[in-house]
Amino acid sequence: MGDYIATFFSHFGAMSFKKKCEKEGYPATIMPVPRNLSSSCGTCVKFTGEAQTAQNWNSDEVEQLVKILETGSFQVIWHS
Repeated sequence: MGDYIATFFSHFGAMSFKKKCEKEGYPATIMPVPRNLSSSCGTCVKFTGEAQTAQNWNSDEVEQLVKILETGSFQVIWHS
């Protein structure tokens, strides 16, 4: 398990993803996208969970999935 941020093409995609995280037992928060990550809608979901599982949710709405590293920087796991 790790900490991740998912960015989206639409706010609706972010809301749906957050609900899916909560349903699966992954703590999740909707927040503005950090400055050094670009996003179409400006909203992201920060969550703790498994990247491989989350990557399959709402794949048409997810713009990118990044791992939050201990240094505070980001590592892109998947990008559409």
